[in-house]
Amino acid sequence: MLLMPKRVKFRKTQKGKTRGVATTGAQMHFGEFGLKAIENGFIPARQLEASRVVVARKLRGTGKLWINAFPHKSITKKPAETRMGKGKGDLDHWVAVVKRGKIVFELGGVPEDFAKSILRLVAFKLSVKTKFVIRGSAQ
Repeated sequence: MLLMPKRVKFRKTQKGKTRGVATTGAQMHFGEFGLKAIENGFIPARQLEASRVVVARKLRGTGKLWINAFPHKSITKKPAETRMGKGKGDLDHWVAVVKRGKIVFELGGVPEDFAKSILRLVAFKLSVKTKFVIRGSAQ
């Protein structure tokens, strides 16, 4: 099941800007290894779910995954071949807004080389560029 908010004050959100550096969520809190975003952008809920499934299959019950991004922002889309005007389009999907420097995924309870291979597979699923980080190392 895809992630989405239970309730929102406004169903349709404005586009907004994706710039700046993450201040909150830039440090690791749970695991020993993480995947840090190195560019700003949106991560759709289906990419987060695909990443979670990949990790669950590879871990096979060992270790733990923490997902530090939640899709709060709604994206709307108008039907194909529709003329301009007539209001904002219908809700299409939900995205998590990610700024560079944010730790998107954390992994714990597994060796470093195994964690690196798992988070590499996760990075392939995401639409933002990321890098592998280790807790305590200056990166």
